[in-house]
Amino acid sequence: MDIENYVKKCIRESKNEEEIIKKLSSIIRFYKNINENDSTKLSQAVLEEVKITESLEKNQLLTYPKSNINMGEFGVGSRGQGDFYVHSKIAEIIKNTNASSIVNPTAQDDGGVVEVEKETKYVTTAIDGIHSRLGDYPFLAGFHTARATLRDVCVMGAKPVALISDIHLADDGDISKILDFTAGICAVSELTQVPLVSGSTLRIGGDMVLGDRLVGGVGAVGTSPKEPTARSESKEGDVILMTEGSGGGTITTTAIYNNVPSVIMETLNVQFIKASNLLNPLQEIHAMTDITNGGIIGDVNEINKTTGLGIHLYEDKIVELINPKVYKMLKELDIDPLGVSIDSLMIITTEKYAENIIEILSKENIKVGIIGYIDDSGKTTIQRGSGEIEELVPKFREAAYTPVKKVIDSIDTIDFDEGKKQIDQVTKEVISKKDDIVRWIKNKYE
Repeated sequence: MDIENYVKKCIRESKNEEEIIKKLSSIIRFYKNINENDSTKLSQAVLEEVKITESLEKNQLLTYPKSNINMGEFGVGSRGQGDFYVHSKIAEIIKNTNASSIVNPTAQDDGGVVEVEKETKYVTTAIDGIHSRLGDYPFLAGFHTARATLRDVCVMGAKPVALISDIHLADDGDISKILDFTAGICAVSELTQVPLVSGSTLRIGGDMVLGDRLVGGVGAVGTSPKEPTARSESKEGDVILMTEGSGGGTITTTAIYNNVPSVIMETLNVQFIKASNLLNPLQEIHAMTDITNGGIIGDVNEINKTTGLGIHLYEDKIVELINPKVYKMLKELDIDPLGVSIDSLMIITTEKYAENIIEILSKENIKVGIIGYIDDSGKTTIQRGSGEIEELVPKFREAAYTPVKKVIDSIDTIDFDEGKKQIDQVTKEVISKKDDIVRWIKNKYE
């Protein structure tokens, strides 16, 4: 069941809006333990978002060429003739890029191979899932997921050498979604010269999940001759630099579901990977990270937890480094720019070396500046434009950036501390389960 797909189908069949809300509210309560008032508000928000997306001008980025052949009826994911044929078409798209590999999907092998430098000492891996609301925009989903996973490899000081993909499309999904998603990955592959070498394609839940939802992920592998630039390497007295952020999957989703499609084009770049590749050979960088999940509020507080140190930020310096069109949209929609992913690169280094980094990036037209420093306070503080200094503390969720998220933010949630206790207990139980199974296998076969 896919409630967004349900509402789209109702609208396309010209169903009465009150009837849609009433039925959807009932469906939501069937799955979730919430009251009728909250389920009605949530249904109204879903309807609002679908009406926005259905009325958007369908340009090349916001649509995909339809095959009018669905996953289930062609046998994709069922490991037969139809499945093999679609995989050959995926390989055809990948072959059309100029990023080189030794073994890639054109050979129809299960694994891919790339050649790496002899001095490689460290291998870095990362994987990112498709943004949950970009399933109807497969090219954008593929582009931003591929870029995100490359970004995660880059911030560890590694050079990306390969991409892999994992695509799951529900039974009623048009096969063209898989091909368009692959094309989005391949656009990043070509722009960064990192080959897409292998992957997997399946249906969500096989025959048991209806709708056309696209989910999955993209993984990346990187190599490095030097130790990682992990957050834990931050030092007291270091300064914090930030590159210009134009957003990725989150900002794209914000633009789509709030009817500001012009902002989408601002997100289409590989500046982050370009900046990382320029800086990774340098020895003087202590740490790098990306300003993504939870925004800068989340990232700096994670650094504090890891290091036991503190961070002081300057709000006006951060604002200067957010793409103006993106910043304008966030402010008009009352979305906190500090609490949402803006896809900037954060660099932590000595004050002495910061100017060198600024010079290197500026020569390549990458906007960068100092936004704060590391101290020994053990907390994150920010100096507002007025001069007022306050502590930055992460909220339970990142800043709500779609109409549905704003409603969910207003609905009462579980007690966080009680939830932690229950999760802690389950964690102990699954570790014990793992130990039991490992012992059983060892006893049986050794």
